[in-house]
Amino acid sequence: MADKPSARTHRAPGRRRLAPGIALGVLLLGAWAGIGAAGSLGADAPEKAAPPPKAYSTVLPFDLPPAAELRRSGKLVFAHYFTPYPLSLDNEPAHRDYYARNYLTPDGEKGKHQAYGGLLRDRPLPAAPEDGDWELAHLRQEVRTARDAGLDGFTLDLLSESGRNRDRAELLLRAAHEEDPGFRVQLMPDMTALTSTTPAGLADSLAQLAKSPSAHRLPDGRLVVSPFKAEEKDPAWWRRMMSELETRHGIRTALVPLFLDFTPDREEYAAISHGLSEWGARSAGRQSGAVADAERAHRLGKIWMQPVAVQDARPNQGVFDEAGNTETLRASWGAAIDSGADWVQLTTWNDYSEGTHVAPSLHNGYAYLDLSSYYLTRFKTGAWPRILRDTLYLTSRVQFVDDLPPATLQPQVIRPREGTATPRDTVEVLSFLTAPAEVRTRTGGAENSRRTPAGVHAQLLPLRTGHSSATVVRAGTTTTEVTSRYPVRRAVEKQDLQYYAVTSGRSQR
Repeated sequence: MADKPSARTHRAPGRRRLAPGIALGVLLLGAWAGIGAAGSLGADAPEKAAPPPKAYSTVLPFDLPPAAELRRSGKLVFAHYFTPYPLSLDNEPAHRDYYARNYLTPDGEKGKHQAYGGLLRDRPLPAAPEDGDWELAHLRQEVRTARDAGLDGFTLDLLSESGRNRDRAELLLRAAHEEDPGFRVQLMPDMTALTSTTPAGLADSLAQLAKSPSAHRLPDGRLVVSPFKAEEKDPAWWRRMMSELETRHGIRTALVPLFLDFTPDREEYAAISHGLSEWGARSAGRQSGAVADAERAHRLGKIWMQPVAVQDARPNQGVFDEAGNTETLRASWGAAIDSGADWVQLTTWNDYSEGTHVAPSLHNGYAYLDLSSYYLTRFKTGAWPRILRDTLYLTSRVQFVDDLPPATLQPQVIRPREGTATPRDTVEVLSFLTAPAEVRTRTGGAENSRRTPAGVHAQLLPLRTGHSSATVVRAGTTTTEVTSRYPVRRAVEKQDLQYYAVTSGRSQR
């Protein structure tokens, strides 16, 4: 796998772009955390594929409105799709597929990732091998999963103008149209990878993709193009690209540039843009600037696409952000709601090399996607959903931040990103309760019980070795319970600084 250069700023984590070279060729609890209906604070990892049940909302603490109803909202929610990491890379059973053999082990890909303990720490929730066109079937499944969670579409990271990632991008557009014609795919040329492209070359490339009915267009017919790291090219360059699209291909463009950091000098792009966006921060305490950025965009007369993130941990770059369990997810959704953002981009759907994924995964199940369904419903409808089913979300790491592996096993260790929140060792129990109840917790051998109000409430506990669990008891009856699937251990063979998540709303098989 060839690594593309990383680009970073003091506020916004940059991306390190990866093009697969595989055998196929191929505690700020007082901060905003979401005010629920009751006015309070607001790894499910089966070894085999577990598609969402038909009654999707029964696994959530609330009833998710139908997709058609959510789509009537003028606000849109996308998730950033990263083509190197689809559900499967080779259609093999999960225990011996490319992820298992090469990405999750230090010895994979002839040991090229050995220095940092392997390329990935998590993977997509394993999909059963398919007959026939399995790649299309798997992409349709991903579209279906996103649609069923209330998302409007994907922002499609375009890493190349040819090759395997390009082929997969074209196939995703086809999958979206076949699975759900209302599902939108927003084209996002990645300017950290397309540095040598010309305005005419990019216009030709986008024009081919724009032939798909699923390519995101505004009601007036303009094609939405949202370049990642738009600041790689100046406004004049983008103006030429849009001119090429219109004069040579008859395609008018609605440009929504995404910056690694929306600094004041980026305002010069407003004159050629329909909207503005940024990649965003991955730590809860750094979300306050998002509201000001949205206000600046609106003051310029542009829509704003707000980034919403879970966490960020990158073994191959030796850096991580302190997400604070689900605090960053809740705070960034809060910024989207409070700022009056027009669109949201979940960053990301499936970039497992950066640990930013919300897609169902081996270590997190559907937990982060299910939580996003709650906040996106508020974002799109303007009303907090009514909590109808007691539900618990439990998050923690599986090791302590300061515990390091032997240098012989992982010589390149992962350090906190400069400016991130202070790393912490905590278990979080995020409860969605229909009425006040007792929430009983166990972390390691330590037990605790707390009277918890109705609505959404976050409780922090010290991280201890072993499994953690939580139980809701009301009037002497257990209404729901959850136990972490992966134990916390002191002995560390490789660093894994992602937060694992599990929800009581879905069975733990």
